[in-house]
Amino acid sequence: MTPEELAALLPPDFELGVAAAAFQIEGAADEDGRGVSTWDEFVARPGTILDGSDARVATDHYHRFREDVALMADLGVSTYRFSIAWPRIHPDGTGPANPAGIAFYDRLIDELLAAGIRPMATLFHWDTPLPLERRGGWRRRETAERFGEFARTAGEAFGDRVDAWVTVNEACTVTLEGYGLDVHAPGLASELLIPRVARNLLLGHGLAVQALRAVPVAGRIGITNVHTASVPATDSRRDAAYADLFDFLHNRLFADPVLLGRNPAPPRGVGALGTVLGILSRSSRRDLALMSQPLDFYGLNYYFPSRIAAGPPPPGSGNPDGISEAMDSAPFHLTDWPPIDGRPVEQTGFGWPVAPDYLRVVLEDLVERYGERLPPIVITEGGASFPDAVDASGAVDDPRRIDYLTRHIAVAARGVPGADVRGYLVWTILDNFEWAAGYTQRFGLVHVDFDTLVRTPKASFHWLRRVISARRTL
Repeated sequence: MTPEELAALLPPDFELGVAAAAFQIEGAADEDGRGVSTWDEFVARPGTILDGSDARVATDHYHRFREDVALMADLGVSTYRFSIAWPRIHPDGTGPANPAGIAFYDRLIDELLAAGIRPMATLFHWDTPLPLERRGGWRRRETAERFGEFARTAGEAFGDRVDAWVTVNEACTVTLEGYGLDVHAPGLASELLIPRVARNLLLGHGLAVQALRAVPVAGRIGITNVHTASVPATDSRRDAAYADLFDFLHNRLFADPVLLGRNPAPPRGVGALGTVLGILSRSSRRDLALMSQPLDFYGLNYYFPSRIAAGPPPPGSGNPDGISEAMDSAPFHLTDWPPIDGRPVEQTGFGWPVAPDYLRVVLEDLVERYGERLPPIVITEGGASFPDAVDASGAVDDPRRIDYLTRHIAVAARGVPGADVRGYLVWTILDNFEWAAGYTQRFGLVHVDFDTLVRTPKASFHWLRRVISARRTL
């Protein structure tokens, strides 16, 4: 499909944008009063990051944001989704706002608006202030309350200029990877923490919605969850039961309270674990009402489907996000997809299957489960990592990313009956610090030399610019 053909598929008001997260790109870890986050502490532990790196400099977006906004303006995107670093605004997680932190985001937002780019601000993209984590973090309701205060601070400072707000990004990933499996910050490993952390993250979302509306902010308000299709590896009853458990943990545990205002149905067929998780996941009517306030949009992050097999994984195999003892002892695991028509399933550099058809499946599942309660959808993240390199001519050729984005954006543009899909934001604008993978995975439309910090737009950047340009001539 040519860029012009893809452009012709896009509805008139369909947003095409890019996304990024503060911890992964900003750097300036010790500057201008920024506090320490759980991720700062986590990366300092030996063995937690694949290449032993850290994000103290990252892509130095804190100092180079004007250069990066100029790249976005050249690209022609309508929207930039960024995150506001909680520790840069409230270094201790509470108390008076840090003026230097407010000033940085003032400059960034004004630069975006001057370039004709709509700011979409995410309030929590995983960088919990370390003092709050030391008091229990998302295991405690207090953190949700402090998060509500942070949302009010951000809303009062930026609410007149931000076009859209995302309260919490991927509560699922924070919960499972950070508190259940010890592969992300804060690095805990207890399956019994999962329901409590999930509940407090959703309470934080609800309190943030209330705070933003009380300001009131001018922009739309939503939440972003990562969804996956959970597919049994075989026809066995055990695989089917654990696929249902994974669907519960990854999808329903977070979406049902927000979109339906009710507790998710507990998984069946997995013995005492399912019973305990079901009981611990129950929230009161009052809390459910807080979690399920009406939203202006629902942010969907989609990367790949999950094929689930019962039993622990092969030793040391981990999952796409990392390896841990907790993961090695889990009662189920993600397994590779078998060949289709004799050919291996294409994978990204992270080992994720390239499966745009399953984006359609996820959208159909959302419609089936949530019906009229489903707000308009913005795909707030989608993208792929590949081992990109600058060639002798100074170019970066990444045809596999172009193919990935072409096929996924086409699915989003066509949509499914009952789903009002209003945009697709590419993850990500810049190669960055990719959490536990460090600098080993490159998702960016722009290549970053992590030694010199030189930015080089990739072929996918020029391709997307051509798509956006073609829309303007239709």
